Amino acid sequence: SSQGGACNTREVVLKRDGEDVQQDGKCAAVEGRWFSPYDGATWEDAQDIDIDHIVPLAQAWRSGANAWTTAQRQAFANDLTRSQLIAVTDRVNQAKGDKDPAQWMPPLASYACTYTQMWVTVKHHYKLTVDPAEKNKLAAVLNGC
Repeated sequence: SSQGGACNTREVVLKRDGEDVQQDGKCAAVEGRWFSPYDGATWEDAQDIDIDHIVPLAQAWRSGANAWTTAQRQAFANDLTRSQLIAVTDRVNQAKGDKDPAQWMPPLASYACTYTQMWVTVKHHYKLTVDPAEKNKLAAVLNGC
């Protein structure tokens, strides 16, 4: 979705989360460096980076977004004002898929507290439900923070 001018959400997040990011006339990242907090990897090719929805779209749908308007769903999918979109290693993001924290946590254990806090912030802001297994995992991680 457009975030102003020729830039879409992916390009805005790549620029925001990267270092020394250079963009071409169409806003695509052609140079830069990205650190993935999920696995600690650093990448110099934007093709190796996915923009992760902390709370995945399918997860949000199952947690209440199914009752939202199209405009509300689009706003959630492209939300740059909360900790909902981050640049991460593509294959790690693909392993996450639409799993919740009871099913998947970032491989880098030192990021667990940050990730869990981000998840709770997004779920709370959008008034999305949390299932029992998810709640137990969130509580267990946060108790260790």
